[in-house]
Amino acid sequence: MSRPERMISRLDIRAVIFEGEVIEDYPEDQRGHSCLMLGFDAVDRPIHLVCSPKNEYLAIITAYLPYEDEWSEDFRSRE
Repeated sequence: MSRPERMISRLDIRAVIFEGEVIEDYPEDQRGHSCLMLGFDAVDRPIHLVCSPKNEYLAIITAYLPYEDEWSEDFRSRE
């Protein structure tokens, strides 16, 4: 909250869900099947979203702006 430039809105989350892609799949996660998605917001910031598909809903575990030094140039693989 102290860094407004890193805030992620509900619209950003929706964009990742509906327009993004799964870049890592975790079928054996101890909390249940989950995945890491990559999408972009309206100003082209990359957003990572970890979610878990359930029978009746999609559980959002976390969303964050990936740091450039930890990810490849296209934000699809870890450095």
